[in-house]
Amino acid sequence: MNLIHKFSVHGWIGILFILIFWYLNWNLEGLRTQILFFPLWFGYILTIDAIVFYRKNTSLLTRSKKNFALLFLISAPAWWIFELMNWQTQNWFYEGKQFFTDVEYAILATISFSTVMPAVFETTELVGTFKWINNFKKHKIFTPSKSTINKFLLTGIIMLALVIIFPQYFYYFEWAAVYFILEPINYKLKNRTLFDYTIKGNWSPIAALAIGTLICGFFWEMWNYFSYPKWIYDTPMVNFLHVFEMPLLGYIGYIPFSLELFAIYNFITGFNRKKDSEYIQLVSS
Repeated sequence: MNLIHKFSVHGWIGILFILIFWYLNWNLEGLRTQILFFPLWFGYILTIDAIVFYRKNTSLLTRSKKNFALLFLISAPAWWIFELMNWQTQNWFYEGKQFFTDVEYAILATISFSTVMPAVFETTELVGTFKWINNFKKHKIFTPSKSTINKFLLTGIIMLALVIIFPQYFYYFEWAAVYFILEPINYKLKNRTLFDYTIKGNWSPIAALAIGTLICGFFWEMWNYFSYPKWIYDTPMVNFLHVFEMPLLGYIGYIPFSLELFAIYNFITGFNRKKDSEYIQLVSS
């Protein structure tokens, strides 16, 4: 009874959304996911937010409704970066896209893409509420030197160049290039970075991001499996042992992707010097 009383109303709404739109997405005939993807994932986001609030008395939604909404606005163009790279690599395509005009597809896809960052950061914060994540707090201190920062940036540029020039061999670098480019830029601009934690030997935020994104990855792939339209992969050299549509080794890409999302978020919000830099709480204090 205590759980029922303490669990936020928006959490119960989220659970209801998941149940309704999961059922519809897997059982309706014909085109449906272009409409049902957003409410399904919005339900997931609300549910995880309520669980986080239950566990730590604060959450992304309750801390700031404005910043919560901003996450959706930042998320959509952030994912289009990866769609842009995929035009070159052709590692995934959307079965059912052919039934839409380019304008229809762009609008519907953008709405769906808006859920990526909120889902990842909500799940990351949930992971960060568990005590075992503290096991990563006392590890090797990593303080980036000027040389290290420059090497990061150069590595990112080389990765991106290889993706563009030799996509069939280096397509997997798209899941790391953005991080290696933006993290040193954020550092130079004095935006929030993961270096803020590693200089203290605290690797728990990185672990929380990686695990949180892997959890989201599982739900992305699972809910996609019986969807339509849906995405299908073509990943040279690792196109075997599929878990849903995703090759098993492909899940590794979710780990650096989590770092990229954090870097993109901080790069964009860094332009607002009055920003609340601690809005995204990777782990409990």
